[in-house]
Amino acid sequence: MTTGERVLDSPTNWVAEHINRYVETDGADGHEWRPGVFTLLLTTRGRRSGALRRTALIYARSGDGYAVVASQGGAPQHPAWYLNLLAEPQVEVQVGADRFTARARPATPEEKARLWPTMTAIWPAYDDYQAKTDRDIPVVLLERA
Repeated sequence: MTTGERVLDSPTNWVAEHINRYVETDGADGHEWRPGVFTLLLTTRGRRSGALRRTALIYARSGDGYAVVASQGGAPQHPAWYLNLLAEPQVEVQVGADRFTARARPATPEEKARLWPTMTAIWPAYDDYQAKTDRDIPVVLLERA
């Protein structure tokens, strides 16, 4: 997916800086974002532009894969990365130094009910984000291809 193509990092400055440190150090600086809060890097293909776009997300293990939350801080619209993976579910993931291709999919309602407490235990603000928006904030599963 990313062979030789330029990857655009988050337009949010502090997130882009986090991503750059993460990539440059194979996750040694950035995998643990805050004490006990770990992040991965997700690269999606833009649904309109076709460009590769990368962001950092808090994650939890889910079986052999990973779970992330498409919260966008409780904004009324889904984050662009979520809309991108709906259009093209093949994504690239980096967890620490481990880089791999994955298939991304929204969790089923049953999976979300199981995973939401795990995600809010890691980042309690997810409950606040859900309370401030009318949209159902998705949990996304990243399954190694």
